[in-house]
Amino acid sequence: MKIKARVALTLGALCVTPAGMAASQALQCGKLFDSATARMNGASTIVVENNKISQVLPGAVTVPGATVVDLRSQTCSPGFIDLHVHLGQQSSPQSYSEGFRLNPEYTILRSVGYAKKTLMAGFTTVRDLGGENSLSLRDGINQGLVDGPRIWAAGKSIATTGGHADPTNGLNHLLADAIGTPGPAEGVINSPEEGRAAVRQRYKDGSDVIKITATGGVLSYAKSGDAPQFTVDEVRAVVETAKDYGFRVAAHAHGKEGMKRAIQGGVTSIEHGTYMDDEIFRLMKQNGTWYVPTIAAGKFVAEKAKIDGFYPEVVRPKAARIGSQIQGTFGKAYKAGVPIAFGTDSGVSYHGDNAREFGFMVEAGMPVNTALQSATFNAAKVLGTDDIGQIKPGYFADIVAMPGDPNDDIRVTERVSFVMKDGVIYKQP
Repeated sequence: MKIKARVALTLGALCVTPAGMAASQALQCGKLFDSATARMNGASTIVVENNKISQVLPGAVTVPGATVVDLRSQTCSPGFIDLHVHLGQQSSPQSYSEGFRLNPEYTILRSVGYAKKTLMAGFTTVRDLGGENSLSLRDGINQGLVDGPRIWAAGKSIATTGGHADPTNGLNHLLADAIGTPGPAEGVINSPEEGRAAVRQRYKDGSDVIKITATGGVLSYAKSGDAPQFTVDEVRAVVETAKDYGFRVAAHAHGKEGMKRAIQGGVTSIEHGTYMDDEIFRLMKQNGTWYVPTIAAGKFVAEKAKIDGFYPEVVRPKAARIGSQIQGTFGKAYKAGVPIAFGTDSGVSYHGDNAREFGFMVEAGMPVNTALQSATFNAAKVLGTDDIGQIKPGYFADIVAMPGDPNDDIRVTERVSFVMKDGVIYKQP
């Protein structure tokens, strides 16, 4: 009898599931967004078993043995994916001095809060494109230590000397001399050989994706925001080496020449893309290069550039000039047929406000369902994964719901009321 009792207790313990996750759940949705076809379907029931979607049924169905989650007044969608965030930081007038004042432990703790805000806003997956903290944050989330989205982490961005993401930009020569000249290990390269070494270092560090800064940037402490900063050979060396390790390459780029070199070098995506024109549109379509626009960040920096002291004076004119153009570029790129996926550059703009990007995309001429598809089906294609981005049997149960139909009011995406990631409910009406 004692042996039987112990066996029963052991089996009972094995049946316990994490908080918020039942063994089987039936999510009854008023409407359901089909991200593969970019269509809004009617009432549907999503059956979740453990952390995967097992069935998608028409109508509000009662499933024997499943816990019902009533979302009949809601529109359900695959969890949103933001392909461009920086969870280790957030813009403020103090941003440029924080590196001298704040301990790394504090910035990591702060990033935990940013990650949770992002998840609660309905973004169940993000691509963090620059920041060493993101690697540890990713691991902590994966191990269940903190709440946050799935993270594809780039770690340290790869730059050229003096370029956007050179960590010694803006330092006086005494500090710069004390730190030493950064090289591939620190993400700074000046040749194809150093580009290969930098990718291999990112592999050693545990990165999931590679980011290069193909042109100058808005917020770096440097004069140019759009000058090309990589040669085609350097880009090609990075991309070829990245492929050896199964990495894809994202290229920060504002200026046309830098974008052209990055596309010719084989990058997966162009981020920001401010000064794209018809030639760049053609190149991107020919090469299958994705565009991640980050309109929200552009609007944010253009607005903050009007405030005295928010940015250093070397940054302020770049923010005013470049930020205000991104939405217009996006509208032209969409009309030209450039493949587009969703990204905000949150961290430049505020974390948790990611869904505002949907409204900006729609304002610029993209249909609502196409905008939703950019943050689900398309974004998963950019990541190169086939287990998120759709509500489909066998996919991870990353599901969000909104109080209304985005086609009636796109801003309901900013009021996500239900969040499930990996079968666990983090937020519900």
